[in-house]
Amino acid sequence: MRITVIGAGAIGGNLAFKLSAAGHDVQVANARGPETVRAEVLESGARAVALAESVQGRDVIVLSIPFGVAGQLADLLTSAPDETVVIDTSNYYPGMLSEPIEAVDNGQVESGYTAELLGRPVVKAWNAALAETQRTRSVPAGAPGRIAIPVAGDFDEARKVAMSLVDDTGFDPYDAGTLADSWRQQPNSPAYCTELTLAELPAALAAADRVKDAAVRDSVPERFAALPANPSLDDVVEMNRAAHR
Repeated sequence: MRITVIGAGAIGGNLAFKLSAAGHDVQVANARGPETVRAEVLESGARAVALAESVQGRDVIVLSIPFGVAGQLADLLTSAPDETVVIDTSNYYPGMLSEPIEAVDNGQVESGYTAELLGRPVVKAWNAALAETQRTRSVPAGAPGRIAIPVAGDFDEARKVAMSLVDDTGFDPYDAGTLADSWRQQPNSPAYCTELTLAELPAALAAADRVKDAAVRDSVPERFAALPANPSLDDVVEMNRAAHR
């Protein structure tokens, strides 16, 4: 597939590398220009391109950008074909990674807000796994203990495309339903960054509680400060799991 990843940070860089390694035609763009894309992101064949040229004629556009800024790309995405699948990987951390957003604080699902800013549908995927999990714990399909990633979206075909790409990056895709249900994979729900298998993930999504999970999300700085110096990936995953025991 012809894929553009917008955003070349930890998650965007991981996805560009892995999707290119899986055989896809991958472009990477960011607001700072193609020369700023790290060399390791391009090692499996992805190409760095100018943002203005990045969306024409693409099958999929993956947005790996800070939550709440998607509106800055609305005009750009008008030049993408209507059938292009747009995938949102962002997460809302008010007061930590973004300013508070009233609509989301009042219950609008995160990717619903992003879709509204863009003026086109999105699929939510790859948001519920840590960047280091995505970088180091991908395994082939059928491998024991393969980590699952939830995928939510309102259109069956778009959701299927995103699920196929999740599989290509080394994780079991799980159909998490419509975008209205995607709050169940937002920070810091039981399904969020807890490295669950396909057998374990449905129960975690079902156990989500919007009020409790928002409180867990807002307590991340305090809980992270209680971890050992230079915490490992396992330390962070266990912290997230423990918050729901």
